[in-house]
Amino acid sequence: MRTPYLFVYGTLRRCCRRPEHEELVAHAEFVGPGTIQGRLYEVDGYPGAVDSDDANERVHGELYRIRDAVALFAVLDEYEEYSARFPTPHEYVRAQRTVAVEDGGHVQACIYLYHRPTHERRRIICGDYAATTP
Repeated sequence: MRTPYLFVYGTLRRCCRRPEHEELVAHAEFVGPGTIQGRLYEVDGYPGAVDSDDANERVHGELYRIRDAVALFAVLDEYEEYSARFPTPHEYVRAQRTVAVEDGGHVQACIYLYHRPTHERRRIICGDYAATTP
């Protein structure tokens, strides 16, 4: 069974006030803040999260409970350029990762991970894209 959760860490977060966030909340409800094990990088005015082997490296974001996965991913796959309309390999891939939530629990959630080399990207050490945006 597919996970009923989505974790977002960048421009889809509430604080970024992007029109795409409205599409997100049309098909999913906000649960609360969360983190995943990973590293965060500045790509080109937006962030990219990648996996990390270090449990101390965390990416901060928001957890959403998905109400309509088909409608939600139709929109988000286009936004993340993950659909068949875009050339492969895609810049982002949709994956599932464990999200730590405020009450100490963990859930599995879908996430879009950056799928390109990061050696020339600036790392966002704090792991929180919202802390780097005005």
